Amino acid sequence: MKKNVLFSCVMILIATLFISVMPTDAEGAVYEDTVRLHILANSDTEEDQALKLKIRDAVLKEYGGALFSSDSAEAARDTLEGLLVEIESFCEAEVRKLGYSYNVSVSLGEEWYDTREYEDFTLPKGVYTSLRIFIGEGDGQNWWCVMFPPLCLDVATEKAPADDAIGKYSDEEVTLISKKGYNVKFKLLELISGAFS
Repeated sequence: MKKNVLFSCVMILIATLFISVMPTDAEGAVYEDTVRLHILANSDTEEDQALKLKIRDAVLKEYGGALFSSDSAEAARDTLEGLLVEIESFCEAEVRKLGYSYNVSVSLGEEWYDTREYEDFTLPKGVYTSLRIFIGEGDGQNWWCVMFPPLCLDVATEKAPADDAIGKYSDEEVTLISKKGYNVKFKLLELISGAFS
């Protein structure tokens, strides 16, 4: 009898703990409402790393404004999907203009990201939609940021400061990813997510 009571108590405790870390609508929406930018350099040479940053700046200047005007991550994904061939051609032209012969490949898909801490907010690790730009072999250190909401646009241009862009998230999402809101619950979600990935 005591074993049954103990077992029931343990199961209730486990169920309560599990329910407490299940994502709310806002927590799950952070993944859905974010489009990441991921640029992989040809290699880790100083030249290739500098080229990566020049391509980053060119892409953000050329296409960041279109994303800033998007009303949702879904609209941003649709915009990027329609521009993939153009972005690839644009990047290759920029690479040639800078004196390199590397091929460039561009894709849009799901990609796993580790936890990333920015100055004022933190994005939990998990699977996000990602615009990936491979320069040459894509074997060098990479660079990533948030393309929608366009939080990294101000890296290359002053047209859309990150403070304005974060408003594309809901109030609940902003609270969750802010330094104060990024709490134990997200950490537990990450542990659970990692256990099943």
